Amino acid sequence: MSKAQYQASGATATDLANEIEGAIRDGTLAPGDNLESIRQVAKRVGISPATVSSAYRMLRDRGMITTRERSRTIVSSRPPIATEVSVPLADSVRDLSDGNPDTKLLPSLEAAVHKLKLPTPRLYGEESMVPQLADLARRELAKQGIRTDDITVVSGGLDGIERVLGAHLLPGDRIAIEDPCYTGVLDLVRALGLSPRPVTVDTFGPEPASLDKALSGGAVAFVLTPKCQNPTGAALSAERAQELKAVIAAHPRTLVIEDDHAGETSNVERFSIVGDCERWAVAHSLAKAYGPDLRFAVLTGDPLTISRVEGRLMLGPGWVSNILQRLTLQLWGDSRTRTRLSKAADIYDERHELLAEAMSAQGIETIGRSGFNAWIPVAEELPVIQGLLHLGWAVRGGAAYRIDSSPGIRVTTATLKPGEAEHLASDLAGLMRPRSRTRRA
Repeated sequence: MSKAQYQASGATATDLANEIEGAIRDGTLAPGDNLESIRQVAKRVGISPATVSSAYRMLRDRGMITTRERSRTIVSSRPPIATEVSVPLADSVRDLSDGNPDTKLLPSLEAAVHKLKLPTPRLYGEESMVPQLADLARRELAKQGIRTDDITVVSGGLDGIERVLGAHLLPGDRIAIEDPCYTGVLDLVRALGLSPRPVTVDTFGPEPASLDKALSGGAVAFVLTPKCQNPTGAALSAERAQELKAVIAAHPRTLVIEDDHAGETSNVERFSIVGDCERWAVAHSLAKAYGPDLRFAVLTGDPLTISRVEGRLMLGPGWVSNILQRLTLQLWGDSRTRTRLSKAADIYDERHELLAEAMSAQGIETIGRSGFNAWIPVAEELPVIQGLLHLGWAVRGGAAYRIDSSPGIRVTTATLKPGEAEHLASDLAGLMRPRSRTRRA
């Protein structure tokens, strides 16, 4: 049976939800696939629409499905469940879709591990954060104007964001997020049963009027990326940061979370908006700069938020491994490594700018000015993706990142080689340029 023909048949809401979840798990249903309407399922199976609606609500609360335009129900772009691995690309295709850093620009974790010296083993009941690491984190974040009175460590930026959301929000709460938005944040929000409210993004970050609309409409929290936003590459300007602060000041009970996932991968100046917030957190990840396998982030915030996060950590993993903390301390505090990363950031920024210039020369708009990715608006995503793939380019479709925003494609610029930006821009222009038509007499 093809995916388009998939028909669930559970007689109860739980059975129906579990059957659909199983179909997602085994690949019978793939991300983006349509599900039957509530009325169609109810009529075909012979159950009430309320039962089907309840099943779909269960799946939606688990982050398995979502509702799109015209009330279409589809499988989430990244359902929170282990699914089959995607088919690898052919060797002839240049992959500009993965969002990864350039491995040649990453510091050597192996060399750092060999140099690592550990004190006596950590025991239960000791401080959760290595004091020297806390001191270093405070100094580095203070340079960016971020308060660091209350600080802890978590297993990556998204781990920190999830713990902060869990500390304050309940299923059903409305939350303002960037649109387009990083799929990890969007999928996490849905998996937690929160209701996302889109905030339009341009080159300089979230637009103030759009944020005000979301908060005035009942959103109680806001997650934003200060620079290197994924998928657009947007970065806050000083002026935009002040405008967003003014919006937050008009909604003082808003929980504000900054997802600083980029760290030292860009030398574009970073601006923060959490300075005067009552409830706030900043997740500063080191994984992008030092390697994705370094699942580590510093989390700072108001006293209540950090206290709740640390309290919840105690009930689970307890703390982030001291071995990992001391490895991070060694990498982050090494002046030679920092110098190398600053040069790498210049290269990443240059590659991002080269793509923007190449696209502009072809009359193609790009959004964003920093990071590993650039966003290119298109009329329709699928024809462009397929057309570029036929020409030997793999890019990422924008549907997984969008709520209400217009179609676009994400191009990863982190590994661009000399001449590739011009070649890609030329190929994309050929696909986007209207074909001439002849009229018969």
